[in-house]
Amino acid sequence: MKLNIDTEYYNKQFRGIPPEEIIEWAMRLSNKRIVTTSFGKYSAVLLSTFQRIDPEIDVVWCDTGYNLPETYEHAGILTDRFKLKLNTYVPRETRAFIEHRLGFPASDQPEHLEFSEIVKLEPFRRALEDHQPDIWFTNIRIRQTALRSEKDILSYSKEGVLKVSPFYYWTDDDLDSYLEAYDLPKNSTYFDPVKALETRECGIHLQ
Repeated sequence: MKLNIDTEYYNKQFRGIPPEEIIEWAMRLSNKRIVTTSFGKYSAVLLSTFQRIDPEIDVVWCDTGYNLPETYEHAGILTDRFKLKLNTYVPRETRAFIEHRLGFPASDQPEHLEFSEIVKLEPFRRALEDHQPDIWFTNIRIRQTALRSEKDILSYSKEGVLKVSPFYYWTDDDLDSYLEAYDLPKNSTYFDPVKALETRECGIHLQ
């Protein structure tokens, strides 16, 4: 039985509430929860918050195999610093085989749909199947993409998983101040081959 939350009501209540309080509220709903990360630009914000609140939470990373070296270094630093309970999901096909079949398709090419399915969507469905979460903590924010601007702090995935985005209304300046306050690293060179452009959706949040 998936959680049945009045998201419209709580989204109004949670505007302006500290992210830590939102997380603690959501944690009381179920023990079946995950937090996803891409080890992107501001990934240290959400992950450091969970280090303080729920350090044993399962962290899910869908590694496309196309991350820049700086992102793999960033992932290692955060995993060690926060002692993350990291669960990494990778494509069933190797990068070499994907590129042999599809090349490296641009986002406006028809092959990009299959590319996205192989490197991001199928691994994420596997993660959901393995963990069967009731709650999915994310770091999506308003103004990132058109789709994300239609969401809110609380929303539901297509599978009925409650998505909790405690930093949803935070700006880049807010997050930069957070990083500085807690002496956290920023992955400024992050690049997602599925998303390609910062204003384009990465894939898993279409689920």
